[in-house]
Amino acid sequence: MRVFLAGATGVIGIRLLPLLAGCGHQVAGMTRSHDKTTQIAALGATPVVCDVFDTAALLDAVGAFSPDLVMHQLTDLPDERDEIPGYAKRNNRIRTEGTSNLLAAAAAGGAGRFLAQSIAWAPPGSGQAVADHERLVLDAGGVVVRYGQLYGPGTYYPGDLPAPPRIHVDDAARRTMALLGALGGIMVLTDEDDGVSNLAP
Repeated sequence: MRVFLAGATGVIGIRLLPLLAGCGHQVAGMTRSHDKTTQIAALGATPVVCDVFDTAALLDAVGAFSPDLVMHQLTDLPDERDEIPGYAKRNNRIRTEGTSNLLAAAAAGGAGRFLAQSIAWAPPGSGQAVADHERLVLDAGGVVVRYGQLYGPGTYYPGDLPAPPRIHVDDAARRTMALLGALGGIMVLTDEDDGVSNLAP
């Protein structure tokens, strides 16, 4: 399978790259930063430098790769947990405008499948953006993956546990791999449910 992974150097994306490559998939890993291309290539993917808000460049990038699946693991979050509220507007733009742009590029590029990261809890002040994001994906026949709060190396909870719903970041990446063939709907990945909960859209 040809997989175009947007958000390839995020905490889940960076773990998906070697898993995807190790299963024989051809992967394009999208990042906004030229500095991260070497890391992406070392993990077995073709680096693609592109901003999701540059619609023309995004259409070209996805179209040039001709993916079977576009995976949306993009976020715009700070390094420190206490700074999250200040990034809400930026992250919500990823969920709305960014998602819309990726869906358009996926359709134009002939991708038959679309999978997008979402969350399994209600964030203060961002509930409408999350709902809009999920509706865009579901209306396009895509898969919404609601992750519990991530913990483990590289997350906001490297050594302690967040409140449930939660999931270890390595487990989140591993269990996402089982959804590559999913045809649509809402999937919930949390520690509290050690399988995959499939909710009706």
